[in-house]
Amino acid sequence: MISILIALALAVSIGIGYKTKINTGLLAICFAYIIGTFVMGLEPDEVISLWPVTIFFDIFAVTLFFSVAVENGTLEKISQHFLFRSRRLTWAVALVFLFTAVVVAALGAGFYAVMVFLCPAALLMCYEMHIEPLLGGLAVVVGAQSGANFMTSLNGIIYHGLFHQLGYSDSQSFLFRTAIFVAYLVLVVLVVTGLTLHYRRVAIRQGAETGASHISAPEPFDAKQKGTLWLIGLFLLLALVPSISHVLAPNVVWISLLNSKMSVVLISVVLAVAAMFLGLANHKRVLEKIPWNILVMISGVGMLVQVAVKAGTIKQIASWLGSGSLPTFFIPIMLAIVAAIITSFGSFIGITAPALYPIVPSLAHLTGLSPTLLFVTITISGLSMGISPYSSAGAMVLGFAPEEERDALFSKELKVALPAMGGTALAATILLTLIMH
Repeated sequence: MISILIALALAVSIGIGYKTKINTGLLAICFAYIIGTFVMGLEPDEVISLWPVTIFFDIFAVTLFFSVAVENGTLEKISQHFLFRSRRLTWAVALVFLFTAVVVAALGAGFYAVMVFLCPAALLMCYEMHIEPLLGGLAVVVGAQSGANFMTSLNGIIYHGLFHQLGYSDSQSFLFRTAIFVAYLVLVVLVVTGLTLHYRRVAIRQGAETGASHISAPEPFDAKQKGTLWLIGLFLLLALVPSISHVLAPNVVWISLLNSKMSVVLISVVLAVAAMFLGLANHKRVLEKIPWNILVMISGVGMLVQVAVKAGTIKQIASWLGSGSLPTFFIPIMLAIVAAIITSFGSFIGITAPALYPIVPSLAHLTGLSPTLLFVTITISGLSMGISPYSSAGAMVLGFAPEEERDALFSKELKVALPAMGGTALAATILLTLIMH
């Protein structure tokens, strides 16, 4: 009974948040308090202690550092250089925007920041070059998602916090995050390339002509931006080299010791403070750019999920899936479909991942399925729904398009991009299950 009540609370939180735009995390906190205290008999302090302190601090620290690069224009300047050097690639422009979004998001800009300064440029460039604008919008959406999945970027840090909360080691977390990053990047490259070839054939049949876009050369990096680039390089060096070295040589003592002392989160704070001491950005505006709404959403939903853990809901779901009532082969496919459905009405990072990731350890133990397979299929299927016109990303693409083009673009998002992404994610899930089953 309690498990059904918690499931309904999560569904109601998502529904009300979707309709009213009230932060889903705040609604989830209310339900966590009501169910935890008045139904399950927990003390109020116990409910408050369910706030995911580690995940909250992880996101805060990493976004604090990369907000420096957003505030002083470093990441925007990087994207301008990418685009200027590729302005004559015509039909390959969607792939250029895809990889530009990947790089800039991986460097810490965050999904929405990349959308704001890349999506309008992508649509404008496509219209100027007489190329299907859906390609530009889709490329930025999925590129920003892919880059955010990078091990040291925002999504990657959130995944690390969730994996750590589930009891996985840093090395296991790094492998899971690497698999997620690579799998989704391959998926989106295939989709964008396939749609590019499709629309190119359509244009050739119709005799349409494409032309080079006129993009002026960007200004060189100023002193503050150059200093920020050096700090980003140092961050990536300290964050990635020890982890990769430990994976390649796990038995070397000094590498293991070095890796155990390296904390991406604390390194982020140190480098953020260094940037402020060096005057590379306005510290007040840096703090304002931290995604507080995402922090509240993830933490609030996390509290409700932890109430579900205490109630045994997560174990019940895992036990049902692993009881043999569903063939083992279909379990990853079922999780993929559920992730896609949930994300169609809410945030993958804020809702789907905190809700479904906790099922994986028990499910992997009961069925013998690889946790890597389960984490990857949940993630790529959930993220594949991002281009839906009913999602925040799909809606942003429509908002940046000229008013007279929005109806046509809405239809293409719904009838072309969404089936292409969702279908490819499902096919990838089936293929990965066949390989890793």
